[in-house]
Amino acid sequence: MPVPQPIAADPPGVVPRPWITQWWRDLAFVHWAVEPRRVAPLLPKGVAPDTLHGAAYVGLIAFRMDRVGWFRLPGVPYFGTFPETNVRLYSVDAQGRRGVVFRSLDAARLLPVLIARAGVRLPYQWARMAIRARDDVIGYASSRRWPGPRGAYSRIAVRIGERVEEPSELEHFLTARWGMHTAVRGRVAFLPNVHPRWPLHRASLLRCEENLVAAAGLPGPLGEPVSVLYSPGVPVRFGRPDDRSLR
Repeated sequence: MPVPQPIAADPPGVVPRPWITQWWRDLAFVHWAVEPRRVAPLLPKGVAPDTLHGAAYVGLIAFRMDRVGWFRLPGVPYFGTFPETNVRLYSVDAQGRRGVVFRSLDAARLLPVLIARAGVRLPYQWARMAIRARDDVIGYASSRRWPGPRGAYSRIAVRIGERVEEPSELEHFLTARWGMHTAVRGRVAFLPNVHPRWPLHRASLLRCEENLVAAAGLPGPLGEPVSVLYSPGVPVRFGRPDDRSLR
């Protein structure tokens, strides 16, 4: 693999004609450090674990997806708005592009789950979900319905802390991701995205009961999280999959 591109808090390019638009709102980022050898078998062929100072990371990200739209059409208020919780790993490809690989994406709307599974081959799962906020505490609950393992769950609660004025190297590494890698027709594809710089807050993890990470292929205790963050959110624009990855 070549040298990865530099970690950048701002997107490296633009998406003038977005393929997909959406808002990500009220995000909780919970991350654990793991050995790269544990995540390497879980990545598509053609990408390797992206590491920082020798460590790889697994993220459990809970948030509200808002107004997903296609091309330049307005976002859909009902079918395009729903809670989501994903398990993700960090990847780098043969061009040095840093990205994420989703091991699972639990969402509360069945239609978007079906479209994403069929159209982009992403491992979306239909789940019963809720997000509740009170003062500076926000909680996320999820229980998987289909396709399974049925009943896989997460219950997360965080207390939102102070604004992060100068994110650390690790905080940039975990959040400033300008694309995703996914397998399409047996080849790895890269879907670029752009959004404003993250407004981040440090957060205290009040509750984390889950087995989504184990269901995603990482069984066993992970220990204490190395990073817990919150963001009120950003608008996002996705470009089409990189054609070079599909040849």
